[in-house]
Amino acid sequence: MAEAFRTTTTTTTLLVLSLLVVAVRSDTAATPVTPSTACNETTDPNFCRTVLPSNGTSNLYTYGRFSVAKSLANANKFLALVNRYLSRRTGLSAGAIAALQDCQLLSGLNIDFLSSAGATLNTSANSTLLDPQAEDVQTLLSAILTNQQTCADGLQAAASAWSVRDGLAVPMVNSTKLYSVSLSLFTRAWVPKAKGGKSGGGKKSKPPRHGHGRGLFDATDDEMVRRMALEGAAAAVAVVGEVTVDQSGAGNYTTVGDAVAAAPTNLGGSSGYFVIRVAAGVYEENVVVPKNKKYVMMIGDGIGQSVITGNRSVVDGWTTFNSATFGEFLSPVLGTGFVAVNMTFRNTAGPAKHQAVALRSGADLSTFYLCSFEAYQDTLYTHSLRQFYRACDIYGTVDYVFGNAAVVFQGCRLLSRLPMQGQSNTVTAQGRTDPNQNTGTTLQGCTIAAAPDLAANSAFTVATYLGRPWKLYSRTVIMESEMDALVDPTGWMPWDGDFALATLFYAEYNNSGAGADTSRRVTWPGFHVLNSTADAGNFTVGNMVLGDFWLPQTGVPFMSGLN
Repeated sequence: MAEAFRTTTTTTTLLVLSLLVVAVRSDTAATPVTPSTACNETTDPNFCRTVLPSNGTSNLYTYGRFSVAKSLANANKFLALVNRYLSRRTGLSAGAIAALQDCQLLSGLNIDFLSSAGATLNTSANSTLLDPQAEDVQTLLSAILTNQQTCADGLQAAASAWSVRDGLAVPMVNSTKLYSVSLSLFTRAWVPKAKGGKSGGGKKSKPPRHGHGRGLFDATDDEMVRRMALEGAAAAVAVVGEVTVDQSGAGNYTTVGDAVAAAPTNLGGSSGYFVIRVAAGVYEENVVVPKNKKYVMMIGDGIGQSVITGNRSVVDGWTTFNSATFGEFLSPVLGTGFVAVNMTFRNTAGPAKHQAVALRSGADLSTFYLCSFEAYQDTLYTHSLRQFYRACDIYGTVDYVFGNAAVVFQGCRLLSRLPMQGQSNTVTAQGRTDPNQNTGTTLQGCTIAAAPDLAANSAFTVATYLGRPWKLYSRTVIMESEMDALVDPTGWMPWDGDFALATLFYAEYNNSGAGADTSRRVTWPGFHVLNSTADAGNFTVGNMVLGDFWLPQTGVPFMSGLN
């Protein structure tokens, strides 16, 4: 990546502009309106009118707080319903039980998220919220919808879960509508209006920034490797404790799972990280980082050296969600901040086993640096919340980066492998379901190329596409990246007929390489070739994930804006 130049816009000027925008928005949101008027611009006005009290008038702030409180009550009822099904397991297949267990976990997280969002809205001194608070709440409300959709997807995929699915269908649909109304009302009241058109259907439009953000040291990637791997994590970040995993028995633990279990619970970010060093070796285990294991930093001996591997797949009876070799799904109520450095996460199920996840990330403010993710279909599940990947390698075939997080990949390699006969490769399958979700996938300064097995098989003709719309408001932006000739000239692949082609937001900006020519790209209403730095700037680290607020403490180098 070329060295970026630093912005000439002062922090003071940006803050003043931000305050002016919020002040104008605050005056509008504080104006009393009827419930019917408040519902007019939500995603489902008719349903919204059944949610809000029918008499009297209030303002958007009051309606937003009311809707979030009602959503919390609903989330508790939905979890109780799921628990009732799980308590009566007679007649339920293993697949149905697995899908319900996913719903149980996700519903519990929704209660955490709604409690946190409600507390923020009820205790704020003013009706207005400034970044990062406004973005934090929008992130939580976005993730609630993602969690509910994941629950629905798991039950839909479990062919033997018909009776369960039928019993949960109406409560699930109504829950989704209610959560969407809460997000709509919050966005109208607390989030400045987005630009239309190319801002991506709901992403706030902010001044474009250029230049680098840094960790605690003004370091390059190579310098950070030396400091973290050779001098110890304390050379780069604050550390509260450190253990070693070594299969030989020379460390504190012989498995990664045991080391995770030993980490302190609910660490605060100001205290520092609990560091788990993973010595070289192939660790055959499925690891889950529980929601209370916050601020864990995992440092290996390098890509291909410290390897966590498993082989779960949907074909073998696992849900896509729980097929992950490594999963972290942490509650962001007190912050999370998971970091992995110099690690490989692998799923060896193979292409014939279809969905088989190497890593699933649902931890807010999670960071992966100099890591590799290796599988075939659905390699990397960027499930929800805010994530950052720097200088990583991702190998796969079908939809190998998928999910509904707000996520930026910077300086990464996306490497398409040899799929099964008759399959095409799709790099991304972004899962945004609601126009007010602040989610989307950004590839910046990345390389899209063939993995060695595909490159060596010249007789095997495989089309590689940049992405396809998994959900209705799918959003993916690829910018300042290099695309090899394996990228199909049309660039993007439909999911099913004309589904989502008018509502998705796919964009390319200032890319290079033999596959970057946009003259023969799809002509869908939702596809854009961006020519403005202001439009592209919405999807940078500084704007897409507000990285300037939280990435410095990780010690990981990052670029805040555009090249």
